[in-house]
Amino acid sequence: MANEVCFQNLHLKEPWTLSTYASTGGYDMLRKVLQTPVSPEDIINEVKKSALRGRGGAGFPTGLKWSFMPKGVGHPKYLLCNADEGEPGTCKDRDIMRYDPHRLIEGMAIAAYAIGANVGYIYIRGEFYEPWERVQNAIDEAYAAGFLGKNILGSDLSFDLYTHRGAGAYICGEETALIESLEGKKGQPRFKPPFPASYGLYGRPTTVNNVETLASVPDIIRHGGEWFLNLGKPNNGGTKLFSVTGHVNKPGNFEVPMGTPFRELLAMAGGVRDGRKLKAVIPGGSSTPMVPGEVMMEVNMDYDSISKAGSMLGAGSVIVMDETTCIVQAAERMARFYYDESCGQCTPCREGTGWLYRILRRIESGQGTEADLELLLNLGNNIEGRTICALGDAAVAPVASSIKHFRAEYEHHIKHGRCLVA
Repeated sequence: MANEVCFQNLHLKEPWTLSTYASTGGYDMLRKVLQTPVSPEDIINEVKKSALRGRGGAGFPTGLKWSFMPKGVGHPKYLLCNADEGEPGTCKDRDIMRYDPHRLIEGMAIAAYAIGANVGYIYIRGEFYEPWERVQNAIDEAYAAGFLGKNILGSDLSFDLYTHRGAGAYICGEETALIESLEGKKGQPRFKPPFPASYGLYGRPTTVNNVETLASVPDIIRHGGEWFLNLGKPNNGGTKLFSVTGHVNKPGNFEVPMGTPFRELLAMAGGVRDGRKLKAVIPGGSSTPMVPGEVMMEVNMDYDSISKAGSMLGAGSVIVMDETTCIVQAAERMARFYYDESCGQCTPCREGTGWLYRILRRIESGQGTEADLELLLNLGNNIEGRTICALGDAAVAPVASSIKHFRAEYEHHIKHGRCLVA
């Protein structure tokens, strides 16, 4: 597709090698930044102008986040890449690492220069062996070519980059839990404030960005923030990678401009499987609210449009459900996931996720009561907004939204003891 950013080299032979990346102008922007030179403030302002928002789920403006890093401090500052990618339905970042790791490395080196970081870590989900191997090989190539290490390309920038493999904990996708894990501690979120920009890894100023976010940086510097902004729409700059999974004929990752209509994205994925009717969509991964199919067909794929539809863009993890889906069973499976993945630090989440799962299991198995629906909603109200991190909110989102939009299915389960769909 024209105007691809993160996936533009995937059609090339062995795009993960330095020779292939360099043949497309790879590391030219790092040279430009260090040898022209371009000031860190100019880079941050260009990223602000691009309206690049965090691609890991939160959607926080990247340039603004970089500007929070304190200037002129005499101790180390860190740049962390969140490559844990644990959100169910998300499978895009691993493809950047697998097929174009040098784009990520160049983006991190430019970001390190902009925020004044000396050391970077790429925190990769432990199960991603091939992506980790490709990234590590790319880091070794970058060191050998002088793009990492001391006095990069003869400049004053010294930046060392390391990989760190996680152990499959969903909670370590939360930035402060990731930091705790990097420090060798149990992966549990920290209270905020203080925020990582002032007290992060080893108590030092730290910026955490997602893989797709950092991989977008070289092209923003190459073409300008205005160019990237115009690929998308105001407040939603650039292209976005969407992982379309579930009941579609051609599941996969698709890079499209922000604001692309959902119906076009669905068509790229081959439409709903076997020509069946679209029932519901989870647009941003399992932690975001469900949207009925007929509503979703009128929605554009950007942060603001999906928010108006009652959900969130999240990490761009589009889970499609056709008319054969039992919504109660789907909600039960997601509740089980969050019950398993709760770190147990906060009582509302530790206890509440278990209750959500057990009540949904009771309804799904034909033993629910009329009081269960209000009990589920009441539980959700007592979990949401009462935990250190957003996992509690994530556990509530699919349950509360499924009751809101598909209450008749729950009532049928309770009344008849079986599913409404065949």
